[in-house]
This record gives sequence, C-alpha cells and structure tokens, in this order.
Amino acid sequence: MATENKILILGPTGSIGRHIVWASVKAGNPTYALVRNTPGNVNKPTLVAAANPETKEELIANYQSLGVILLEGDINDHETLVKAIKQVDTVICATGRLLIEDQVKIIKAVKEAGNVKRFFPSEFGLDVDRHDAVDPVKPVFDEKASIRRVIEAEGVPYTYLCCHAFTGFFLRNLAQVNTTDPPRDKAVILGDGNVKGAYVTESDVGVFTIRAANDPNALNKAVHIRLPKNYLTQNEVISLWEKKIGKTLEKTFVTEEQVLKDIKESSFPHNYLLALYHSQQIRGDAVYEIDPAKDIEASEAYPDVPYTTADEYLNQFV
Repeated sequence: MATENKILILGPTGSIGRHIVWASVKAGNPTYALVRNTPGNVNKPTLVAAANPETKEELIANYQSLGVILLEGDINDHETLVKAIKQVDTVICATGRLLIEDQVKIIKAVKEAGNVKRFFPSEFGLDVDRHDAVDPVKPVFDEKASIRRVIEAEGVPYTYLCCHAFTGFFLRNLAQVNTTDPPRDKAVILGDGNVKGAYVTESDVGVFTIRAANDPNALNKAVHIRLPKNYLTQNEVISLWEKKIGKTLEKTFVTEEQVLKDIKESSFPHNYLLALYHSQQIRGDAVYEIDPAKDIEASEAYPDVPYTTADEYLNQFV
C-alpha cells in the first residue's frame, strides 16, 4: 500500500542501506537516497563482499530504474544535507562504523530543517544500551550509545533498530573466521555453544526497518528483531547444518579466556568479527527482557511480516 511517508536513506549503497532502499520502494514509500560523488569501496573484507556482491555503480543504476530519487550530497556538507532532509519526513542513517560520530552533523541538520518526523540513527546491531562486548567492538557500540544520548537531548524524534546478527556475517559461515561458506568437516564454537543468538537476513532487516518507519507506535522506541525461528544457540545452528549435509562435524569448543586472547593477538577484520561472535555466543548480548514502555519486539508488533528462517537461509549452501 502506498504511503505519503517520504523516506531518505543515508548510506544507501552500504551492506544494509541497499536493503532499506529496496524495502522502502517495495512498501510504496517515496524513496530518496543521498549519494556521494565518489567511487565505491572495492576493498571490502571478504565476508562483507560475499554477502553484498553488488557494486555502488550497479546499485545506483538499479535505484534509478526503480524510481528512487537520487540526491547528490554528503553528511559533511551541511547545506546539501539540510536541503535533502527538507524534502522528506523520515531520515534513516545506514552509514558504516567509521562515520558513527559524524551523525551529530545529521542531528544538527535535522534540527535546522525542522520537518523530520523520525530519525533512525545507524545502529542495526545489538542494543547498544544492553551489551557486554569487548574491544575492538566495544568503542563502536559506545559511540552508537552516545549518539542516542545526543538525539534524546536534542529532542529529535527517533526509532532505534536493534537487529543483532546479520545472516551474511554470522550464519553464512557458521561464525567460522576466515571463510565465507559453512564448514563441512570441522567447526569451532566459542564457549559451550548454548547461548541464544538472534539471526536475521539483511533483506528482512530492510523490511522491518521500513515497517517501523511507517508505524506511529515505534516513535521514540527501540525495535528489537529477535525472530522466534531464528533465536538459536550456536549448537542449534550447527545441528541445522549437519542435518542438511547428512554429516556430523568435528567440533572444537574454545574457552572465553582463549577467545579473548585470540582477539587481542589478531588484526582487523579477524579481531573485529571474533569480538562480535564473542558478544553473541559467549556474553549473550541478544538475551534480555524488553521494556514495553520503550521497546517493541518486532515479531510481536508485526506478526504478518514473513521472514527467512535460519534453516531456509542455509539451504543455498547445501
């Protein structure tokens, strides 16, 4: 159903931004994308590239064919940013981790424009107010939390989107570092493998984000995507895969002490991915109770939205 909610996506060619653009168009929202006049990043980490094969140039051509309104600009160019924001109702930021702190510039532009009904800061991970992560991801989560505090202090209407583990980063390789496909012989499991994690495809994140953007009840709340069939322990994930390939994997369980040592001794992106896996598989950062006064559980608020289950997702690798 068409809607008059005009949505602007910042970071529209990133690993999650592209899915938000597609979901917005499909939902019938007038969709705008702020695009920088710079070449796309061709040096993406292998896992990121595998999960998001489209180039920036291919995406822009696709957006044009879909009727997306492309606006040239940059979050560091205040004048063009304000001009873009004045044309829409909702602003969704999906820029990468290196631009988190730059969102104060977006908040300033939103305040100056004075017309925005909702701002989604770039989160799209765990709930940054509920985590026990370690370096090098902890500073990133802390930066995201600080942006929340600026939004709230400035009185900007918001929605925070907490989706936890993208299947393209956590499930396509069963959280095995240095590979882009599920293992067929051996699997490394952090901790005892019995801690619940929340998985969701990037495409479904886009759908739930736009659903929340069009939902008045999500105003000034955090939307949590923990889908029942995808709320699984690592042992359950491995079991799903073993059933598909008809084989039992040789499992190595790694203690938290060893994981922390490996994180400290590794370089990027190995240490970053390992810290993310540690956050979910050992610290249990997807396990918590929500507060109805400030939180929404997506599966309960939008039960009619279909989603790809972890079991279905893994079929492509058999």
